[in-house]
Amino acid sequence: MGTNNRSRAFHDVAWKNLKDAGFPDRILWHKAAAAQYPWYDISNVGIFGASAGGQSAVSALLFHPDFYKVAVAKNGCFDNRIDKTWWNELWMGWPVGIEYSQSSAVDNAHRLQGKLMIAVGEMDDNVDPFCSFQLADRLIKAGKDFDMVYVPGANHHTLGTYTERKLLDFFVRNILGQTPPDWNSKPIELE
Repeated sequence: MGTNNRSRAFHDVAWKNLKDAGFPDRILWHKAAAAQYPWYDISNVGIFGASAGGQSAVSALLFHPDFYKVAVAKNGCFDNRIDKTWWNELWMGWPVGIEYSQSSAVDNAHRLQGKLMIAVGEMDDNVDPFCSFQLADRLIKAGKDFDMVYVPGANHHTLGTYTERKLLDFFVRNILGQTPPDWNSKPIELE
């Protein structure tokens, strides 16, 4: 629900409601798949995304913590009032109303449940890194625990191999309950 190339009614689900991100449908799909395939384990579901997908990954933990347990958000816009107006107004409308706060990860940071990692590039030229730091600040003030990866010199699309490894390690620890490799004991090719 709420994606492009569908009917107006389908699209309207997301209008002034970016926190929805199609989660009710996705959760139903996962539950149906788990009912059909016994090996499909939905007891500890993780999600990751970048940019608007990063916003959605955090929203999964804030608004659907009964289903989503782990999230990694890369270069996300966590409050649509501080990102570029042209994109946000396409989805949230004008003037700025209560819907902006209702969909804001910053305003709803106190609701965080589960494990969260935020990754942000220093030179992001699409979503201001301030969005990630503002969310981190609000999470800290709410007494929430999370991980944060700051990548010097990286922009919106190039967080690099280091960040991908951190993402995978985060899921290995928090979904599989295993210890990731000791990367410092292995020779690694530089980027």
